[in-house]
Amino acid sequence: MSLRKDLPAIFEDFSEARRNGFMAAKEFKEQNRPMVGMFCTFMPQEISMSIGAATVSLCATSDETIGAAEKVLPRNLCPLIKSSYGFGKTDKCPFFYFSDLVVGETTCDGKRKMFELMGEFKPVHVMQLPHNSEQKYAREMWKDEIIKFKETIENQFNAEITDENIKDAIALKNRERKALNGFYSLGKLNPSAVTGLDILKVLYGTTFKFEKEDTIKELESLTAQILSEYEAGKKLEDKPRILVTGCPTGGVTEKVIKAIEDNGATVVFFENCMGAKAVEDLVDENNDDVYDALAEKYMQIGCSCMSPNRNRFDLLDKAIDEYSVDAVVDVVLQACHTYAIETANIKDFVNNEKNKPYISIETDYSTSDIGQLNTRMAAFIEML
Repeated sequence: MSLRKDLPAIFEDFSEARRNGFMAAKEFKEQNRPMVGMFCTFMPQEISMSIGAATVSLCATSDETIGAAEKVLPRNLCPLIKSSYGFGKTDKCPFFYFSDLVVGETTCDGKRKMFELMGEFKPVHVMQLPHNSEQKYAREMWKDEIIKFKETIENQFNAEITDENIKDAIALKNRERKALNGFYSLGKLNPSAVTGLDILKVLYGTTFKFEKEDTIKELESLTAQILSEYEAGKKLEDKPRILVTGCPTGGVTEKVIKAIEDNGATVVFFENCMGAKAVEDLVDENNDDVYDALAEKYMQIGCSCMSPNRNRFDLLDKAIDEYSVDAVVDVVLQACHTYAIETANIKDFVNNEKNKPYISIETDYSTSDIGQLNTRMAAFIEML
């Protein structure tokens, strides 16, 4: 008799990864192993991985601590920044508590200044991100920032990092990217094999798992199981296929995905930070200059902090075709100015160049707009 879990149970395991990860983090630290907290996909995990450190996402997605954060931060600030600062300041996030070092990056002015305040109660290293990925100086600057980060890791943990250490970490992280890509590429199946909410549970859940080899095996096994059941005839109902782009989704912002799927559509692709944006490109393992290779890969992330931001449009162009997308939903967090401004060009691209319907959704970490979200999604999907 097979002891293999069914798919709903597996998806729920990934959904519970953040909560279960609290004990895993405690056990990890009890082994005297280093842990590095990160806020953004621009952070080159390969550097911290090269000393055997675990990396864990600290971007909070709940309004639980926003009130506490607003005692210091302005109210008209992005909820991601306020929530992240609040969880750190109030010590309500075990991942923040167990992180020996927190790594920030200058993707926006709000985060840049928030990290100054966070540095008053936690060791923080801030990477200065160039905001034009196409110029030669940008890659050279980012390469220099990666080397500075490597030196910080060495000093913080009294370790020596060699090029070989980094090459090994690059190979391991690339394998994880391939496993993630193999999983979310299931979205190409038409009709769909899994819901977008289940895809998001897995993508979000992997950011709270500390053993890369185990994560790779779990992803590969899950992908194989889904494909096997799909070939045996287990398929979802044929519905309009939605691509989600914009700000990070996860936690409370899953309400947008739920509103899409509760009202008659299926999300087949996530372009966001939590999805394909940081996974599509691999680090060049044949480049002997590991810092150059890392700088080249991470500069390809199509974040709205980049100007111009052609990499985002290139990924959208490719995904809309490969995933047989019927419409695009752009999720923007309140007060996220770069993504809010970029919606004009994204709408023009989706409507006029790809000839697909587009809708922009502005939201925060509260649940007060769920009714409105359902109303808007129902009308949008009915139009499809």
